[in-house]
Amino acid sequence: MFEELGQLIISVSDGIWGTPILILLLGGGFYFLVYSRLVPLRYIGHALKILTGKYDDPNEPGQLRHYQALSTALAGTVGMGNVSGVAVAITMGGPGAIFWMWVSALLGVSTKFFTCSLAVMFRGKDSAGEIQGGPMYYITEGLGRNWKPVAVFFAVMAMVGVSPLFQANQLTQMIRDVLLVPNNIPVSFGSDLVTGIVISIIVGLVVIGGIKRIGNVTGSLVPTMVVVYTVTVLYIIFSHPAHIIPAFQTIIEDAFTGDAVLGGAVGAVIITGVRRAAFSNEAGLGTAPMAHGAAKTNEPIREGLVAMLGPIIDTIIVCTMTALALIITDTWQISNADGITLTAQAFDSAIPGVGKYILVICVIFFSMSTMFAFPYYGVKCLGFVAGAKYQHLYNYAFVLVIIIGAVSNLRVIIGLIDIAFALMAFPTVISTILLSPHVKRASVDYFARLKLEKSRK
Repeated sequence: MFEELGQLIISVSDGIWGTPILILLLGGGFYFLVYSRLVPLRYIGHALKILTGKYDDPNEPGQLRHYQALSTALAGTVGMGNVSGVAVAITMGGPGAIFWMWVSALLGVSTKFFTCSLAVMFRGKDSAGEIQGGPMYYITEGLGRNWKPVAVFFAVMAMVGVSPLFQANQLTQMIRDVLLVPNNIPVSFGSDLVTGIVISIIVGLVVIGGIKRIGNVTGSLVPTMVVVYTVTVLYIIFSHPAHIIPAFQTIIEDAFTGDAVLGGAVGAVIITGVRRAAFSNEAGLGTAPMAHGAAKTNEPIREGLVAMLGPIIDTIIVCTMTALALIITDTWQISNADGITLTAQAFDSAIPGVGKYILVICVIFFSMSTMFAFPYYGVKCLGFVAGAKYQHLYNYAFVLVIIIGAVSNLRVIIGLIDIAFALMAFPTVISTILLSPHVKRASVDYFARLKLEKSRK
């Protein structure tokens, strides 16, 4: 029965990620880029200045500083999708899938700018009277109460999409395949179960502290995990200098030709790339606007500019480095492994003896920080659907789901999360398109004031 259910989930996931979702995410991103007249790309320098805290004002409404909001959002995106998600993309669609991840991320920059600007512009109040942000709030506040069923639908799907199934599964797989099996320690369903229970206890101790503690924790963890991972992967890449350019050539050529796209399957490679990019940076799915909607600011455009840095850091930089490590070491061709195990083999191949253990440390940072950030999104969604007094119950469900993820099948988990992500994207992108004139007017006003301020100095 469970096997049949798993196959059904995989089939539904493959079916829903077709032409409509491609048009929605890629077409929506292109629309936002053109409609904004390339504003997100033109003001990257200003976005970095905002991130340094130059414009922070503790007296403005909200719960998180700009840096904390981006760190919380990145904790939910710079994670296992960058490590094992890239490996899944290459094994499913070939190296060419990475090219389409780039395309999706570049368009996602504009999508993030619009969705996260709206998250501040149309903040609402939960049943406890606290200011909240996110698609479910800007749908109801911006489009009207008649759209509340759409907002509720988004919130329900998001509670599934931000579950810890993938992170718990891949962390458990890493511990099993890299630490236990090579050291001849017996593994079984029971050992995975114990690992899941330990992870759930650790995560439970953090998430009960609420969003402010999450902001503090992720603000420390995200830079650390990115630096450690970046240094290691760069070492792998530059220790094979002759293979760097050929690796990029492989990615670009395979995006349009080659074994991975023969038989009229070019669309399948594009879908795989967009699918994994969505899993990696979530542009257009609607989770990041919940974090950025909690930012301490009265300037929606300012927060949108900070948010747009996410896909650049997450997909263009981190995912590309992972892909190069897998391609340069030829691990993707010589191994039958999948997910995190494939990435571990690439690390071990390039840095024998210690590479895989460095990855273990990185994976712990990636997966844990994501699991620290995700409950906040789920709590917000449950609070919107059932009321603020019940929202804390999501934390307990989240901790229990960690145990389920630790002992479940990877492909089924990916399928379930992908279904939720696709169903989140439709209300998020469509409502953002409908409300985009508000962002356009606000951006014109903001940059006019910014220009005037500079002229006075």
